[in-house]
Parts: sequence; structure tokens; C-alpha cells
Amino acid sequence: MSAVPTSTAARRRVLPLLLLALLVATSLLSGCARVRAALAVQPDDTVTGEILIATPEKSADDPGPTITIPSELESDVDVSPYRQDGYAGSVLRFSGLTFAQVASLTQVAGPAGNAVKFDMRRVGSRVLLGGAVDLTTVPVDRADFQLKIGFPGQVIDTNGDTDDSTVSWTFVPGEVGDTNAVVAFADPNAPSAVNWTIGLGAMVALAGAAVVVLARRTRNPPVTPGR
Repeated sequence: MSAVPTSTAARRRVLPLLLLALLVATSLLSGCARVRAALAVQPDDTVTGEILIATPEKSADDPGPTITIPSELESDVDVSPYRQDGYAGSVLRFSGLTFAQVASLTQVAGPAGNAVKFDMRRVGSRVLLGGAVDLTTVPVDRADFQLKIGFPGQVIDTNGDTDDSTVSWTFVPGEVGDTNAVVAFADPNAPSAVNWTIGLGAMVALAGAAVVVLARRTRNPPVTPGR
């Protein structure tokens, strides 16, 4: 069996989502925070999304939590200021990131990201999502932690709230939040049935042509009268 290309393997391996790492990091900053993420997994196993990270503003010019994007993704992630309902912070927007690139955004949270258990991976025609985040030390005052993920397929099983192919979770401070989902949609790297059929047909045609040519070359030459 041939080895899986590095880029494909990276897109399939564990995906520790930025939201949950930031959730822990932001709560450590102030004890209360607003962290909301809306992500959309695309049919080609890339991710498009918007993530809000904010804390209660301390003054009219308070910028909220400091956000540092990994240098290799600075051109792929747009960061804009957020100020609403007494919160100040940032909104991160991105599109077309691979699973591995989204995973690298956990650098924003620093060591706090290590406290989170969360992964997304593909197994054949299904994507498995699972994990947990411990919020037992997070105060409940003005805490607002939400995650929403849209998938391009059928949600087979989940402990979140479903709306067609979208699953959402609201995390409760003071508790351990579990996340899991099983979603069925085609592997973008699997051979296409149409291409496989066309390829098989071409192979059969070539084999048939080879047999005809070989038969013509090996059959006995015709007998000429009088010789």
C-alpha cells in the first residue's frame, strides 16, 4: 500500500479546534468572556469560519484580549475589532483553511490550549468529532461560550443541538462540556465512481485491442495456390 501524501494526511489527522483553546485562554484572562465560533466544514475537507473572542470592556478604548495570529497564517486570517453589549475583543474570519492550518491557530492560546481535548478526523466516508473542555473553574458571571459547526452531509449522531446538517453546543461554566458528532459525507480524496468506471472501460478496450493485434500477428499466413 502506498504512503498517504503529507498534505492529505495533515488534513485528516486530529483537529484541535481554535474555539475551545481560546475558550480556556480567554477565561483565564478575566474570569468572564464571550467566545463564539461558527465554522463550516467544506466538501473538500477545508474549513471556513468566524470566531469571536471578547471580554467585558474596562474602558471606552479597551481593545479586549490580545490576539496573535501565527505568522504563516497572517495573510489567511482577517482580524477586526469587536465592541458590543459591553464586551470588547476581536473577530477572526477565514476561509479555505485545511484541518492542519486551523489546528495551528491554537498557537493563539499558548499553553492554555493543552488543557483542551478535541479532535475531528475522517474515517472513510464519515467525519468523527469528539472532545471535552473543563470549565469547572470558570465563573458563571457574564460567561458566553458557544460553538456551531456546519457540515456538508448528514449528521448521524451527536450530543449537540442539530438543525439539518448544523450542530451547535453551548458550554456551561462550572461544568465539563463534552462534544461529539458523527457526520457522513464523501471523502474528497476517494476515487470517483464515474472516473473508476471510465478507467475500467478504457482498460478493457485497450486489452481487447491488444488481443486483436496479437492474434493478427501470430496466425498462420494464407496458402498461395501452386506453391
